[in-house]
Amino acid sequence: MDRLEEHRRDRASPALRKKGTDALARLLNIAKSDTGQSKRVADFLLSWWNATSCGGFDLTDFWSVDAEIADDMLDVIGLVRQTRAYPDILGAEIHGQFKALVALWRPALCDA
Repeated sequence: MDRLEEHRRDRASPALRKKGTDALARLLNIAKSDTGQSKRVADFLLSWWNATSCGGFDLTDFWSVDAEIADDMLDVIGLVRQTRAYPDILGAEIHGQFKALVALWRPALCDA
């Protein structure tokens, strides 16, 4: 299968999108707490939101989260690949949750 065909298949796959959005919901809940893993999850999610302002994600942080969390992160990477968009394209609720993460983990950006 060529890359264009693979891309079309992935974009048309509701199951792949659901898997990614379900993983995103779990990660957003984890990122709201105050643990080492939640900071790593927040860093991961915020790197999608705006890597320039919020900072990038250190891939070695995959080693520091539980396997289930790492799997969810990989599913979200699949969602990013599939949607080719920032998370706010997924709706107002997701947009609001990401803004709340910025306020929680990058409060200086809210004052700017």
